[in-house]
Amino acid sequence: MSNRILTLLEEGGEQYVSGERLSRELGISRTAIWKQIRKLEAQGYRIEASPRLGYRLTGRPSRMTMVELLGNLQGTTLVSGIKLFETTDSTQNIAHKLAEEGAEEGTLVIAEQQTSGRGRMGRAWVSPAGKGIYMSMVLRPSLPLQFAPQLTLLAAVALCRALKELVPVEIGIKWPNDLLINGKKISGILLESSAEDERIRHVIMGIGISVNLTIEDYPSELAEIATSLRIASGEIVDRASVVGAFVKQFEHLYRLYLKEGFATIQSLWEALSVTLHKPAKLMTPGGVVEGVPVALTESGALLVRLADGSELPVFSAEAVRPLDSRS
Repeated sequence: MSNRILTLLEEGGEQYVSGERLSRELGISRTAIWKQIRKLEAQGYRIEASPRLGYRLTGRPSRMTMVELLGNLQGTTLVSGIKLFETTDSTQNIAHKLAEEGAEEGTLVIAEQQTSGRGRMGRAWVSPAGKGIYMSMVLRPSLPLQFAPQLTLLAAVALCRALKELVPVEIGIKWPNDLLINGKKISGILLESSAEDERIRHVIMGIGISVNLTIEDYPSELAEIATSLRIASGEIVDRASVVGAFVKQFEHLYRLYLKEGFATIQSLWEALSVTLHKPAKLMTPGGVVEGVPVALTESGALLVRLADGSELPVFSAEAVRPLDSRS
């Protein structure tokens, strides 16, 4: 039904198409028309509505092309192949399947829209068509499984550096891998590992970036805690450029990490952190921990100084909250 509405709007060009005409030609109510219009908007179409005149199409969803992506990946060697989808449930699911089938390291899966995008702890990830970056990459590092959390921190550093390079806004990392602009989340990073004999078989690195979302794209419960590059900068950002910038940063740091270890990544993460040296409450599997995060450990844990002066490494936490904030 929404496709038939889209056809009528496209035929109308710059002219409004009345709700009465749409209702008559499609044989559905004005309310049903409005619901279909909302579906089209969720897919990235911009539709102007006037109570007296009706509807007109003012913009189509931006789509990344293989040519654009390859152009922005020039000079890189990590990406071994790209799978580009219009819509999928989750790029993580596709990348997992490809990895199990023997896909090479650097296989990159990108979708214009996800219907079941997910983040850490199984949370849903808002993935409207043509407005964000939803991608997953197959990695095959020859590492013990215990080092997998370091890759998560590495990915956060690479993404933070890439976004700061492209957009003139202050971006920082909240432990372990959330990127924030003015205290609001801009991206999601999810690394899922498969291991054998305590060594990594493959890692699926999922990256979700809110690039050109507007306030209207977020459900009410997320509007106060999430943002996008467009909202923060006031400008539409080229998504293929973001993909290229991230891959270049990640490739450089990944090669460095495999050659020299975690020390450089640790220093870079600490320099970009918005978590360190601020009193915080951490919701860990073993209970609530309150203290001041002071550093990362060599294993990638967050080192927290407690009230009695002792220091406790925290390997996993549901949330890191400043004590003077409810964010």
